[in-house]
Amino acid sequence: MPTSNGDVHGHDSHDTSDGSNENTALLPSFLRGEVAHEGESGRHGFHARHFFSVTYKSSNVVSRYVNFLWPFVPLAIIFRYALSNHPLLIFGMAYVGMIPSANLLGFAGQEFAKKMPKVAGTLIETTFGSLVEIILFVVLIVKHREPGEREDGGNADEGNLIPIIQAAILGSILTNLLLCLGLCFFVGGLRKTTQKFHSAISETGNGLLLVAAFGLLIPSAFYSALKGETTISKSSLGFVILKDKFTPETLQRDILKISQVTSIVLIVAFGCYLLFNARSQHSVFHEVIEMDEHGDLDREEDEARMRYTGTETTVALVISLALVTLLLIYLVEQIEAVVHSGVPDQFLGLILLPLVEKAAEHLTAIDEAYDGVINVALFHCLGPSIQTALFNAPLVVIVGWMLNKPMDLNFEIFMIVLVVLGILVVGNFLRDGESNWLEGALLVIVYVIIAIASWYYPNPDVATSNGIEGLATAADPKNVTIDTALLRDLLRMANLQA
Repeated sequence: MPTSNGDVHGHDSHDTSDGSNENTALLPSFLRGEVAHEGESGRHGFHARHFFSVTYKSSNVVSRYVNFLWPFVPLAIIFRYALSNHPLLIFGMAYVGMIPSANLLGFAGQEFAKKMPKVAGTLIETTFGSLVEIILFVVLIVKHREPGEREDGGNADEGNLIPIIQAAILGSILTNLLLCLGLCFFVGGLRKTTQKFHSAISETGNGLLLVAAFGLLIPSAFYSALKGETTISKSSLGFVILKDKFTPETLQRDILKISQVTSIVLIVAFGCYLLFNARSQHSVFHEVIEMDEHGDLDREEDEARMRYTGTETTVALVISLALVTLLLIYLVEQIEAVVHSGVPDQFLGLILLPLVEKAAEHLTAIDEAYDGVINVALFHCLGPSIQTALFNAPLVVIVGWMLNKPMDLNFEIFMIVLVVLGILVVGNFLRDGESNWLEGALLVIVYVIIAIASWYYPNPDVATSNGIEGLATAADPKNVTIDTALLRDLLRMANLQA
């Protein structure tokens, strides 16, 4: 039976003259399932007026208001070439312009996902939302420069973007788990006193996050446990090598190898997660999401909304991906100027970058929570965190490996502890299967506390210079800071040589 917008109810649609239709399965057979009629547009091809109308209205009211930020996109491009000597202004324009660009990418991903089976569609939507993050990490690692690669012969920290990548990885997880989930609980609790969610999503998600945190923690724990056992080579300071097989360089090489192998294992774990969800299309995951969507308070309004055609969805994805990539390149180009202006590395990576790259996903999840679709909202909070930990972070390590750049998973202990504690706090709130506005407010407060601490946390070159590392890598060995225990050991070795 035709709907008001021309869609046809039912799950079997007639082929068009070219053999394609809006419900044509785009996935392998084991991923194919029941495609809901709300993914149909009732049109074919590309229609400019409908395309811009659908783009403007977006998926919800907040996303619609975000579209008013589109003027910042051309301004960022103009300023990049016309005012290249104003890096902070370029960064600000590109940062704001990223929000509508990422929003379009997220919305196009939603439209594409609605043409898929329920569980597969949700996974695809989450993946499109994470494309911004993947592009950011790849741009950062490509722009990273080792000391020997810097043409201007700058100091040891200039061009070193690996600490920012590491902070952005953990910041992305924290932003999803604390800020986004907290806001979902809060706005959902304002409309309904208590929201109940299914244990299948919360328990599976929290379990995977703990496994991911364990994988990310191992290289950092390995480094912290053994950094005090390394000795300085004779070539660096002129002292005799006590353990010539375990120098700081050896430890760094081992950490890199552990990170690379761990990344492969984590990607395998992510593949298992995808396979589990893909084969769950007729089991509990499918039923939970289907039941949740039937309880959507704005379901009738969503079904009446105009949709992209398949062609328009492709056009929106191509345009948004191109703009996102361009603006991220502009952002990364200005990072050093932003850091020199007084913004700490850790705050930039842990807070600022994850906020803008996750903006579209957060708006979608918060809107779903407000509409009472708490299980889907929870999926949109936990899903990106799982993908960041199990796929995006390992992927950038492997890309660095291919580019011969030492990207590893040796995070600051301060940050890895924050992530582990964040996962435990969220897991405790998910345990009872219910949420309210107070729990949401508490999660947001925890995130604000972390943001404050990250602002005052010293840059990596200060925070991780533990004596040996600082001595081994300092550009000027006459001006270094070491702890007293290490100084006594060095003096004792000097006396033995005398």
